[in-house]
Amino acid sequence: MSKIIQYYNQFDEWGRLEREPVEFQVNWHYIRKYMPQTGNVLDNGAGPGKYSMELAKAGYQVTLTDLTPRLVEIAKDKAKELDLDEQFEGFHAADARDLYLFKDEQFDSSLMLGPMYHLQEENDRIKAMQELKRVTKKDGLVFVAFMPRIRHILTSLLSPDNWKPNNDMDTILQFSQSGCFNHADEGRFTGAYYFNIEDINPFMEANGFETIELIGSNAGTVLNHGHWEYWREKGEGEVRKLIDLIIEKATDPYILGISSHLLYIGRKK
Repeated sequence: MSKIIQYYNQFDEWGRLEREPVEFQVNWHYIRKYMPQTGNVLDNGAGPGKYSMELAKAGYQVTLTDLTPRLVEIAKDKAKELDLDEQFEGFHAADARDLYLFKDEQFDSSLMLGPMYHLQEENDRIKAMQELKRVTKKDGLVFVAFMPRIRHILTSLLSPDNWKPNNDMDTILQFSQSGCFNHADEGRFTGAYYFNIEDINPFMEANGFETIELIGSNAGTVLNHGHWEYWREKGEGEVRKLIDLIIEKATDPYILGISSHLLYIGRKK
């Protein structure tokens, strides 16, 4: 985990969601669609708190956790800067596999938009899910983010030198079997786990959740910088229509494999 903390210590996750606003807009659309109007929400593995701030603005009482203490501090400062302190129950450095800070069934809804990217051991993935279930109320909603394996295979084939050691076929075939990715270059996204899409719903259901929806958070990542520039030059109206189309198509199961991230929406049984 130390390499992962090191990565997030120097990586600007807030900036990533600013640079890739589609993922945030898609997720936020579906979080608001399903979330009850009020309640206590856990944002578990929140990074610097991009979703937490929106939840707080929308009137929810928010508890924020992240594995990386520096990101928890950034979130705390952000809440102060936006004058949202009163909406927050607390900011904690915590591991998603052990949420000992919280009581059973403490939260009406829980978000986990990050920890599942980094749990390479099946046992750890189950622990994190069991903890999420424990702290969420019965019938409470959960929103859990995953990265699809097929998408990373395609990304590796498209930009092999950017994703070493996935720059030769044997390593890519190995990754296709394991889903585990450890970047060969220092300081890059590493210690990662990518799910086979068909395993996500069964995994969540085996851990005590009822599936509501699995969506593609950002099929727009198939568009490169040049493609986006083309639409931006046509004006804000065109870009808005493009993003709205991606939001609408997010529930189409055939789009899941080209999306960089997926959002599972479920209910605690």
